Amino acid sequence: MMLDPQQLATDQALLQLGKRLRADGYRFTCVTPATHARVNAREGAAQAHTLRDVFGWSRPFAPALVSADELGQLQRAELLAGRGELLQSTVRWSTLDDLLLVHSAYPTEASDAVFFGPDSYRFAQVIHEHLQRSPRRVEHAVDIGCGTGVGALVIAKAAQHAQVTAVDINPLALRYTAINAALAGVSNVSVEHSNLLDGVTGSFDLIVANPPYMLDVGERTYRHGGGSLGAELSLRIVEQARERLSAGGSLLLYTGVAMVEGRDALLEAIRLRLAGPEWSWVYREIDPDVFGEQLDERGYEHVERIAAVALTVTRNG
Repeated sequence: MMLDPQQLATDQALLQLGKRLRADGYRFTCVTPATHARVNAREGAAQAHTLRDVFGWSRPFAPALVSADELGQLQRAELLAGRGELLQSTVRWSTLDDLLLVHSAYPTEASDAVFFGPDSYRFAQVIHEHLQRSPRRVEHAVDIGCGTGVGALVIAKAAQHAQVTAVDINPLALRYTAINAALAGVSNVSVEHSNLLDGVTGSFDLIVANPPYMLDVGERTYRHGGGSLGAELSLRIVEQARERLSAGGSLLLYTGVAMVEGRDALLEAIRLRLAGPEWSWVYREIDPDVFGEQLDERGYEHVERIAAVALTVTRNG
C-alpha cells in the first residue's frame, strides 16, 4: 500500500507516540460504547486527569497534562481536536496482553472509524485457542476486515515463520494495522486493500475474521453487517473462505447473531453452506447476550438478544 509523504510523516509520528506510551507503561482495556458512556458521564470525568483519560477514555485535556514530546507527536500526526481551551485526541490506545493498539477515539461515529473493543478480546482468544490445539503448521494466513490488525498480529506473533496478510476495505484500518504491527515488532504481516478476499490471490492455511454484525442505519463500515439483521457479511466470508482454504486449512469466524424467538438464522444458513463431507465445523456461542442497547434501535423490534458466536470450519483432506 503506497502512502504519500504527508501520510508517512503522520503515521511515523503516531508510531513514535505509541512507543512513548509503551515505554511509560501505559495500559488500557477497551470497553463497550455503552460502558464508556456511563463511565464518562460520572462526576469529575468531564476532563482528563491522566494519560488513560486522554488516550483511553477520550476525554478533553489541558495541554499541560501531556509531555511536550507527546503533544508534539499528536500535532505532527494531525490527531488533535479543539474543545474550547482544551484539546482532545482523535485516536485511542488500548492494550491486549503485550500488544498496544491504536484505534479511533470514542465515540466512533465517522464512516471510516477503526473499531476495537470487547469483541476484539474475544476474537483474539478464539485464535489463541485454535493455535494451541491445532496440529497444523500455519504457513499462509489472512485476517479479513482486519481493523486494528489484532487477528493478524496474534497469528504473526504465535507463528513467526508464517506469512500473514491483513486486508480491509478501509484505508485507515490498513494504516493503523501497519502502525500496530511496527509497534509490536513483527515483520511477517503485510497489509492489502481488499473487499473481503476479492483482491488477494492464493490459498490459506488459516483465515480469520471478526466482521461487523449489526444492522446500522448509517451503514458505517466498521459496524454494518448487511442483510435484514446484520448477518450478510458473515455469510459472504464463509462463502469466500470455502473457495480459498487449502486442504486441512481452517476458517475462524467470530461474529454475532440476532436471535428472534429463539431462532438462530445464521446457524441455519451456515448448515446449508457447509453441508457435505468436504467440511468439518463447530459452531458455538461465546456470549449469549452482547450489545443489549442495540435492541432499542430500529429494525430490532423482534430481536430478543444478540449472541456472540464462533465458527470453526476445516476443509477435510
